[in-house]
Amino acid sequence: MHRRLLIVLVPLAVLLVAALGVPLSVTVAEREMQETYVDRLNDVGRFASLAETALSTGRTEALQQELERYHELYGIPAAVIDTSGTVLLGPAAAYREAARAEPALPRIVTAALAGTRSEPSTEWAPWDDSALVVAEPVGRDSEVVGAVVTISDLSKTRHRILIRWAWLAGLGLLPLIALVAVAWPVSAWVLRPVRELDEASSRISQGDFTIRADAEAGPVELRRLAESFNTMMDAVENAVRRQRAFVSDASHQLRNPLTSLRLAVESLEPHLRADDTGRQMYKVAVDELKAMQRMLNSLQASARLESIRTTSPVDLDAVLATRVDRWRALTATAGQTLTVDVPPGLRMLEPTGGLGSILDELISNALRLSDARVVEVSARIVPGEGETRNGDASGTGARVMIAVRDDGQGIDPAERAQALQRFWRSPRHQNVPGTGLGLAICADLVGAAGGELRLEEGLPRPDGSGYGFAAVITLPAVPREAASDAPDPPSD
Repeated sequence: MHRRLLIVLVPLAVLLVAALGVPLSVTVAEREMQETYVDRLNDVGRFASLAETALSTGRTEALQQELERYHELYGIPAAVIDTSGTVLLGPAAAYREAARAEPALPRIVTAALAGTRSEPSTEWAPWDDSALVVAEPVGRDSEVVGAVVTISDLSKTRHRILIRWAWLAGLGLLPLIALVAVAWPVSAWVLRPVRELDEASSRISQGDFTIRADAEAGPVELRRLAESFNTMMDAVENAVRRQRAFVSDASHQLRNPLTSLRLAVESLEPHLRADDTGRQMYKVAVDELKAMQRMLNSLQASARLESIRTTSPVDLDAVLATRVDRWRALTATAGQTLTVDVPPGLRMLEPTGGLGSILDELISNALRLSDARVVEVSARIVPGEGETRNGDASGTGARVMIAVRDDGQGIDPAERAQALQRFWRSPRHQNVPGTGLGLAICADLVGAAGGELRLEEGLPRPDGSGYGFAAVITLPAVPREAASDAPDPPSD
């Protein structure tokens, strides 16, 4: 999270440094060029004054030697030219060679011969390799007899500018480095409570209501938020605990009176005549009492399973190894056939209460409610987004899909959504023992583990009249590498 904060802060800091550094770099370059131009201007001014005296007196030897010495020392050809552009004094060869590479020279010389001091002939940009041409008229106004021209190579000046720019860039990097060095631990300290709250919320979504946030670290505002979060979780955990305790206690407390009532009702059987209508009412009462006992048992089982709030990896092979034989015996007793099509090596997150208990409930529904001939248990990997179907669970986001299908009566599409609601029962199954809680509890447990239970069409019926019933579970797959360090939980 603090990386994202740095991604926001660092570009802003870069823009701020650039906003200050670019104008400063321009100013530094302009200052260097201005100093160079002023130096050349002073040089040509001095040479122009000497040239005016030398040309008027005819004593040019001293000026000629000085111009050549100037070229030797600084590498800058300086020449005195007449109004026709002919070199009168100075290193003529070096001047002509440098003049050929400067297209701005004729304009500057023309302005000087007209008695005007010219502006710099080149841009200050360090990547421009043109020279600096400066010309000074010899004489005044209409008495201009020539001009002194210097052609200066600016490579050293540009080198100094680049060095200054490098220093400025280095100085600009220092606050950025300091910002990153300070912002990384500071942002980690500031955002650590937020990360902990995020992790706590994730644990809560998996059903762990005991998690609490650290209210002692981070800024004051986040500490207050963590305290409010902990207070809220205390209230939620207390409410959930009281709700589960109520369901469990109510189921337990009703069990004894209900058992006594059933014994009392059953004790009336010897006193009823075979042709008496009271015997029919007696059977109805016993059936209702049995149904109430089954419902109390289901409510207690639901409260017990939902009180276990941790999920853990489980091997589907291990779960099936403890149950397939029992399922085959049950289906054979009911005159049905069980087929199992499950590839080896599938590993997933196990819902609270055990994956085996959930599969037992789905198999029980197929035996009791579907009137099926064939019950099929299958499983396969569903790759995550952007993954290929390579048959393993190694990809991030992969899921394991387990389906229990039969070729029995099935459920109408309009009833499938209602079938996952508590206490709902199909009108066709009102006379079949059951409570309407099994599928609803299974769906809640699977959802708490990050999975999903949905109802679909099952296998084709033998008479071709439609399809049977299918309960499909999808659970997050667990890669072998991620689960190798965790001990396997005991199988149901």
